Parts: sequence; C-alpha cells; structure tokens
Amino acid sequence: MKMVLDAVKDLTAYGISRHLIEPEDAVYAGNQLLDVMKLEPPADFTIEGGNGSRPLEEILKELLDDAVARGIIEDGVATRDLFDTRLMGVLTPRPSQVISKFRQYDQESPEKATDYFYQLSCDSDYVRTYRIAKDRRWKTATPYGDFDITINLSKPEKDPRAIAAALKKKQEMYPKCLLCRQNEGYAGRLDHPARQTIRLIPLTLDGARYYMQYSPYSYYHEHCIVLSEKHEPMHIDRHAFASLLDFVGQFPHYMIGSNADIPIVGGSILTHEHFQGGKYEFAMAKAPVRQTFTVRGFQDIQAGIVKWPMSVIRLDGEDPKRLCECADHILQTWIHYSDEEAGFHAFDGDVRHNTVTPIARRKGNAYELDLVLRNNCTSEKYPLGIFHPHPEYHHIKRENIGLIEVMGLAVLPSRLLKDMELMKETEMKGEDVMKVPALEAHAPWLKEVEARHPEIVGSTDENLVNNVLQQEVGTVFLHVLEDCGVFKDTETGRAQFARFLQALGA
Repeated sequence: MKMVLDAVKDLTAYGISRHLIEPEDAVYAGNQLLDVMKLEPPADFTIEGGNGSRPLEEILKELLDDAVARGIIEDGVATRDLFDTRLMGVLTPRPSQVISKFRQYDQESPEKATDYFYQLSCDSDYVRTYRIAKDRRWKTATPYGDFDITINLSKPEKDPRAIAAALKKKQEMYPKCLLCRQNEGYAGRLDHPARQTIRLIPLTLDGARYYMQYSPYSYYHEHCIVLSEKHEPMHIDRHAFASLLDFVGQFPHYMIGSNADIPIVGGSILTHEHFQGGKYEFAMAKAPVRQTFTVRGFQDIQAGIVKWPMSVIRLDGEDPKRLCECADHILQTWIHYSDEEAGFHAFDGDVRHNTVTPIARRKGNAYELDLVLRNNCTSEKYPLGIFHPHPEYHHIKRENIGLIEVMGLAVLPSRLLKDMELMKETEMKGEDVMKVPALEAHAPWLKEVEARHPEIVGSTDENLVNNVLQQEVGTVFLHVLEDCGVFKDTETGRAQFARFLQALGA
C-alpha cells in the first residue's frame, strides 16, 4: 500500500507545484484522491511531503495499475482514461476560478491570458502532452513551401461516410456531442471521453456566445477550439466570417479558421458549429499571392489568388466589416457557380455542393481572410468526392481534408507508423514489396518510390531510407491537396479560375 499512498502524495504535490491547487488545499485534495482510489490509509498518514517533480505520466500509471489490481476499474484504454481524468479533475480549478484568472491576465495582454490557459490545460492533463510527444512529425519541402507532416497517435482515422452519416443521426445521448458546453465536468462513459479537466472561456463573437478550449490532440502549438453555445450544424456565412475576424481582433497573436460546412470537404465533426485556431504559422499563411485582382465595389480590399495547390482567394484590409462584406459576396457567388469543364456544378436539386473553408489572421493593424473554394460533388469514378483524396492515395490518406490539412499540415492515421517501419525494414533487406502481405495496399506506390530512389533497395543507411520514405509520404500529401483543388494550378485550371473571377466582377 505504501507505493500507492506515495503516488497519491506525489499527485497532490504535483497539483501544488503546477499551481492547480494551493498548499492550503493539500489535505482536502488528498482526501478526495483517496476517496476516488478507495484507499483507507493508516492513522499516521499525512498527505504533505510528496514529490511534485515526478513525471505525471509515471504517477498516474502507478495509480491506474493499482486501481486495476484491486478491481476498482477494468483494464483497458477507455477505462483507464476515464479514471485518470477523474483523478486529475480533483486537482483542476473550478471553471469560475479559471475564467477569473484568464480575465485578469487578459487585462495585461491577450497573450498572457492564453499562455496561462494553455499551460493550465497541459498541467491538468486535458492536453495529454506525453502522448502528443509520441506523434511522428517532419517537414516536406514542396513548390508551395514546407508542409508539416504528422502521424497522429491520439485520434482514430474516420471514414468520410461515417462523418456524413453523423449529420443525419438523431442526438439522443447527453452531452449531444464532444463539443457541447455540457461536457465541462462530465464523467464520461465508454463511448464518450471524461471531461472533468476541460475548462471553457466564454467569448462574445459577432454578438453571439462562444467558448474557447484547447484540443486534447493538439496538432500544432496552442491548438484551440472555439465552439458555439448552441448545438447547431456547421454553417459558413457572413456571421462566420465576422466571428473569425472578431476573434483575431481580440487575440491578434492567434490565427483561426473554420472547417467547411458540408460533407466530404468538411472536418470530422459537422454537427456542432466550431472554429479552430492557435499560435502557429502554417505553410499557407507564408504562401505568396501569385495574382492580384480587384472585386468591383471593394476597391479598398486587396484581393489575390494564393500560390497554393488548392484554390485560395486572399483578402486584406483594415476594416473587418468591409472584409466580411467582400467575403460574403465571394461566398454567395461561389455557392451558385458551376463549371462543367472544371468538373463540378453548384446544386443537385436542393443539395448544395459549393462552400468555402475560411481562415483569419492579423497582419499588423490589418486583417487577412483566406477563402478556400470547396466543392463536394461525387461521380461514378470518385464516389467519395471528385475533390477528395483520390483512391490511389487512400493507402496514405483517406479521411476528409479539413481546415488543418488545407493550411498545409497533414494529419495522417496512426496505422502509418507501423507501416513505415515495415517499409523501411523491407527496403533495407532488399525484399520484393509485392510479396509482403502487410504492405499490399502500399506496394504499387512503393514500386514507384523504388524507381525514383533505387538507392534505398538493400541500403544499410537507415537514415537515408527514412528520409526518402518521409519525403515521398509528404509528396503524397501534396498530391492529395492537388486533388482537392477545384481549379488546378495548371494553365487550364488558371483559365477556369479566371472565369470565376469574372463572375465576381473582378
């Protein structure tokens, strides 16, 4: 029992060292932890004196292993996550305390406020930094800049058809979805993660109530989620543009964007209005404008086409209201725009196919708004989407291309980690990849890689093989973005884009 009691003491000391609780809270918090662990300590036990510098992952593992051994919980990833979140919930400050501190820091500077809130989210283990650190990350050089490539080990890959089906499914459970405000403090269940450690900061954006939190998966630095108070489906309109620009007005050190609002080209959650932002400069933000133009009636707005594999219009101006008006004009024109030569149409009956993925940021005193043109038409050849990753790339990336990928950060499924290790071993042994059953899905592509890089076959240089495979995976992601571009970055595609600009009055 001594080891588990020491772990309780260490967890209490950790809470104090990370300013989750005050020293005066030690006995109170320690007793709550003992209750969760169903422990009865000896009479001379004291909670003080724990080692607050021990790694949190190590402390929690000892407590979880003990809980499993004594039958308090069953062993399993889901049950362990539910239980350790309950433990950390004991130490996490109340929502009112967090909001009060955030507002105090915000009076000094918005950056100090978000620094505090993000650190709290990490220290409380809502953002599981020790898991995120295991993700595989690298950069791939492309003609459009350096793309960020990540193999995500925290979040499962989703089928595009399942995402679309979720929009039609009746919400009968509480909370209705992972983004509802009602998650704050929720104990969770086997099919819904525990949320005792989540904290939400209320915001007013374009006159409506939103809440800011951080993503537990944290694909990039200070990856935040801004969710609507209402459980309503994603919707891109003038209010969405105004809300994004209002957010960067309040937090100029962050960027923010929204997934598209229709299946195939939207994100993994379409059932609840939300945005994603953070303190990170994506490759798309660094990409230059390859062609400038002026939209009739908006001579005060600088407009241009971004040099990017997808179809991106960039708007810059100092008046966010005028940016919204111009963006709404572009959106409404795009919603009703068809180009059969480019392979898409705007409607099938009442079913809309066109929308945009918008991203807002500040550039000094000016505001910048990128509008990525999206279309979700399907065809017999491409039943999952004409402007979706094409089948030849599904062995690497099958899931929807959402906001984060649009900006140049690939979120690839965890299965690739094992696959790439096997690819490396197979190449270094000089084996025929076509005869390795576990690489069946990758084999045709690997044969092409070998043709481009014969030096990897039978190589004894592990770094060389790794670098080639990483570069080639990154190149697949580039091709995926090209697939998703409505107007291709070719002479023909540029002529098609020019026709749309004419429709805008440019």
